[in-house]
Amino acid sequence: MSGEQIVRVDPAAAIPGGEVSIECSGYDTSDLRACRAEFDGEGAQLVAASPVRVLAIVPEESEGGEAEVVLESAGGRRTNKARVVVGRRLAEDLHIVANPAFDPADGSLYVTRSGSRGQRVPVSLFRIEPDGELMNIHGDITNPTGIAFNPLGEMYVTSRLDGNVYRVAPFEEVRPFARNLGVATGLAFDPAGRMYVGDRAGTIHRVNGIGEAEVFALLEPSVAAYHLAFGPDGALYVTGATVSSHESVTRVDEDGRTSVFYRGLGRPHGLAFDREGNLYVAACLRGRRGIVRISRDGRDAELFVAGMNVVGLAFSAEGDMIVATSEAVYSLPLGISGTLLKQPSTVS
Repeated sequence: MSGEQIVRVDPAAAIPGGEVSIECSGYDTSDLRACRAEFDGEGAQLVAASPVRVLAIVPEESEGGEAEVVLESAGGRRTNKARVVVGRRLAEDLHIVANPAFDPADGSLYVTRSGSRGQRVPVSLFRIEPDGELMNIHGDITNPTGIAFNPLGEMYVTSRLDGNVYRVAPFEEVRPFARNLGVATGLAFDPAGRMYVGDRAGTIHRVNGIGEAEVFALLEPSVAAYHLAFGPDGALYVTGATVSSHESVTRVDEDGRTSVFYRGLGRPHGLAFDREGNLYVAACLRGRRGIVRISRDGRDAELFVAGMNVVGLAFSAEGDMIVATSEAVYSLPLGISGTLLKQPSTVS
């Protein structure tokens, strides 16, 4: 073996098309034409190369799972093998704009083909069965955006076209539940079962059990959508892309008071907590794109999964992270448990 060594791959997880940093020692870049990176034998596009770091794009042909990474240089010299977890593609040809969501009853995953504003498509909501089969549900909701299940296991979907929240009943029957909520995007439930809806014009609505809404908090308008998630502290956490390149995750306490939890993200979208209290956000951090992990105190952040055009994520009961781009969804076996909604005692 030559003296050229891979030290680590950062981040240690990615989806196809994501850019990873291969940190190395003594890598020979005297002939850049001979420099090559492979993921399970598939050649990867190199973005940059130096003796201590190589930036490479995970090949689209990657099949998912734990991939072996090797660098090659002049004379066919090859480094030691490193490993990176690559997402397995579950479905494509979608149009997702927020988090996908798992049905807590059977573990199936719901995703959207949202379409451009006002576009009606034959099927706008899909279900991915635990065995991987993609099922058409219906196209009754135009521009479906946020998907969430309440603590009772009932499914709700927002429409950014008409500003309504729809309840998807058993056998996929769709009925309006709350109306006239602006450009309704983000959707989340607190432990008591109360619904919260983000209107990208700047209002976070709180909706009671019969669909009546009140203003819960006012934020800066978003140019795309609001994304909502409840943290282990009972507060609501919100992202919403603005024209700034140094954006924040906003914390909203139970009285609707807002504060900055973390600042420094580019174009933040969907977010979710794990059971340790870490927050994961689809965003750009210091010029690198994918899923960013923020510590529970909001002080530290790192790129956790590399990926392009990432808009959302979710955690399965088995510990897989689902990463959604605007066009596809991927599964990564990372052994992370997401937070669970508890059965509510009362809903006001």
